[in-house]
Amino acid sequence: MIANLVFYQLVLIALVWVFLMLAWLWPSEPAAARPIPPTPVTPPRKRSTAPKPFPGLTRKPSCAACEQAIEAPRLPPSPPPPPTVPSTRGRRRHVDTSDHFCPDRDCRYGGWLGLGNITSNGHPSGGPWRQLHCTGCGGYFQETHGTPLHGKRVAPDLLVWAVGALAEGLGIRAVARGFEVDPNTVLQWLVEVADHAVAFSQYVLHDVRVTQVQLDELFTLLSAVKTGEVSEAEAVERLSRSPHWVWAAIDPVTKLLLTVDVGDRTLAMAQRVVHQVVQVLAPACVPLFLTDGFKAYATALLAHFGQWVQLPRRQATGPAPKPRWMPRPGLLYAQVIKTVRRRRLVRVSHRVVFGTLEAVEQGLAACGWQINTAFIERVNLTIRQHVAAVGRRVMTLCKGEEGLHQQLALYHVYYNFCLPHASLRLPLPQSAPTYGNGSATRWQPQTPAMATGLTDHGWTLREVLLFRVPPWPQPAGV
Repeated sequence: MIANLVFYQLVLIALVWVFLMLAWLWPSEPAAARPIPPTPVTPPRKRSTAPKPFPGLTRKPSCAACEQAIEAPRLPPSPPPPPTVPSTRGRRRHVDTSDHFCPDRDCRYGGWLGLGNITSNGHPSGGPWRQLHCTGCGGYFQETHGTPLHGKRVAPDLLVWAVGALAEGLGIRAVARGFEVDPNTVLQWLVEVADHAVAFSQYVLHDVRVTQVQLDELFTLLSAVKTGEVSEAEAVERLSRSPHWVWAAIDPVTKLLLTVDVGDRTLAMAQRVVHQVVQVLAPACVPLFLTDGFKAYATALLAHFGQWVQLPRRQATGPAPKPRWMPRPGLLYAQVIKTVRRRRLVRVSHRVVFGTLEAVEQGLAACGWQINTAFIERVNLTIRQHVAAVGRRVMTLCKGEEGLHQQLALYHVYYNFCLPHASLRLPLPQSAPTYGNGSATRWQPQTPAMATGLTDHGWTLREVLLFRVPPWPQPAGV
């Protein structure tokens, strides 16, 4: 009985094993022959290429320069002008004193030009400068009062040539070696000339009407050395470099450099630069702005060229929508976005931020241009060539941001008023002969200030340094 039970179990195990082997060895249908149910193909979602309208902001972007209530205007308001002093001389004066004013603040005629209260008394003690007399208060002063040349014992031509060398891109020590003066003396000249250049730019560069503005920033290196902690020799050994950026704005039509500043690449700095541009432009002037892909420019422009707009209702009931801070209808702003991979430019794309592409192209069609930032990029190269502290692979790095500000202030005036631009020259109606064997002159040189209408002639650096900046705007202008 037991033997039969064991036999049946072995038979059952053998049958199970046979069925498993048959299932494993039995030929199955190939996978390619099996019918695959068709899967529905979902078409890819197409993104709209049309630019979306700007939704607006619930709060106005803040600008530190605009929010300062104590910030006075660029020039103090002028008091009512006094009456013109009639001349009591029988013959006409040979020395023109219309560009001079009395420096006495307590004088009734102090700060006013061309009122006939200034007379010339010649050169006291055989000096190079004339002595002027104010008939209103009876005071005497030199014609260099309030200029970098006032009180200098050095020859005026030497100082002008040294400052011109600084404006052409030489470093302070190179100028000191070339003109055989002490480097500290050259540095002191630069400080005084920079203050005078800032006052000159603020007095002349205002109420400018332009159609386009290009903004950009270029990278520079400054020597971050704290004064008083280490000696000069140790400072050179421990020289540490900190990144800074030189910001610039230019009118590409007249090549006028509207502003130039130094700071980090932040939103606050972008707002400060745009604020400076607004101070230069005329009150109702809203030009076309072109920049790179830096996002802070949009916020800065919106803070200065925006307005509150009440949006219409979407439904009949419910609360009214809150007003939105929107750009002005005439504001046009486009960006040139450059894609760089492994230090190579691989793609350039354009993006219209404010306005429409048709309006931007229509504004550029008057000059035959497309959306670009080529002109401000060219100015960046000019800045690197004329400002020693910004050049590449140089040893003339500034020890602080203030020194770079001074060199840029000098370059700002030199570029706008003294340096002729080749693309702005005008053909002469008749060729003028030259003194020599050269060909006749066929072109009239023109500076950016002349092309904009700020002045009627090209200034020499000596004229700029001798110009006495009035304390407030004058009716006749410059």
